[in-house]
Amino acid sequence: MLDPNLFRFNIKYVSQMLKKRNFVLDINLISKLEKQRKILQVKIEELQIKKKNKSKCLIKKDSVDFNCFKDQIKKINDKLSSLKKKLINIKKDIKNIYETIPNIPLDDVPYGKNYQDNKEIKKWGKIPFYNFSIKNHVELGSLNNGIDLESGVILSGSKFVVMRGLIAYLHRILIQFMLDLHVFYHNYEEVYVPYIVKNKTLYGTGQLPKFSGDIFHIESINYHDKNQYSLIPTAEVPLTNIVYNKIIQEDKLPIKLVAHSPCFRSEVGSYGKYNKGLIRTHQFDKVELVQLVRPEDSLKTLEIITQHAEKVLKLLKLPYRKMLLCTGDMGFASSKTYDLEVWFPSKKKYYEVSSCSNMSDFQSRRIKARYKKTNKNKNIFIHTLNGSGLAVGRTLAAIMENYQLENGNIKIPKILNPYMKRFSYESKK
Repeated sequence: MLDPNLFRFNIKYVSQMLKKRNFVLDINLISKLEKQRKILQVKIEELQIKKKNKSKCLIKKDSVDFNCFKDQIKKINDKLSSLKKKLINIKKDIKNIYETIPNIPLDDVPYGKNYQDNKEIKKWGKIPFYNFSIKNHVELGSLNNGIDLESGVILSGSKFVVMRGLIAYLHRILIQFMLDLHVFYHNYEEVYVPYIVKNKTLYGTGQLPKFSGDIFHIESINYHDKNQYSLIPTAEVPLTNIVYNKIIQEDKLPIKLVAHSPCFRSEVGSYGKYNKGLIRTHQFDKVELVQLVRPEDSLKTLEIITQHAEKVLKLLKLPYRKMLLCTGDMGFASSKTYDLEVWFPSKKKYYEVSSCSNMSDFQSRRIKARYKKTNKNKNIFIHTLNGSGLAVGRTLAAIMENYQLENGNIKIPKILNPYMKRFSYESKK
């Protein structure tokens, strides 16, 4: 959520910045509601002062005007009650509008309408050359029943996948490798998080109310529990909300958290992109990085957290490119986002395996996460950042395609050899 003062004192600037995101701000409606709010607050304050003065007269119970003052105070209370109800409704209307407004993009974010307008920052790695007919990861996985799409459909429906044997094992050690790298090399604190959260938690990170249709919601049979629950679409949600309504001491920042979790998303189709196999599914695993920092540190932290995600791809020797998302493709809560896209030989295209974003104070305002400035009696909203480090299924699919051999076997990246244990370094048919 944006700072409400921006709408009260600099609404034209906000409107101009949001136009870059193809978002039209209803300035007249917001100004009208803010004016009504201000008028009501002034009236309430005036009546409260008047009530206070009248109440002083009631102390003198022998006053001839006692009953008169008592009646006047009752009328003031009735008026106050009416005005406060109106103020609550006005504030609710304003809040409902603010909840639909995305974050303001930073100045260096390129203008654009969709993913086609994203800006390539760099490429890394050598595109592999094959002197044989290559297969996609689904074909490679089906050779040894490692990717079982049929069972996924039988068990849960379309866009669910069953992995078996070496493919399932490789999926597991990728998670272990990513966690080890981020915990022991990049110094993140590993966290195990719930996969089911309250809807207010999803509100805190910006998924609700705008993206309710993309969430798997849970219908509880516990009638004594009034909370509404959902499956997490990313570990960013519980990790960021760990500091919900907390005030952190400045010397405790930055807070660096990492978690592996399954992610659940009901919406998987997008722009006709590659949707087969492990690429776009309702359930997938991801290692998520979250950093909570001071506002003055968030710009450099976005570069750092992106480098941490890039390190995974470099160690796996997977060719990738770094993209700066345009204003029309960045996430709702983001002020700036980099995507890391890995090369898929079967399609001769790059596909996203990581998205790293600076959310500025957009999420922290929703979850009331602040830090206390050292030697100052002042609480400041922290800045939140997150990044995929990486999406496990897509990374696995990229390894299968980039490391495939002519006979359909898959060569394992050297960095993963210590994790292979009793398995050979090539998958068997």
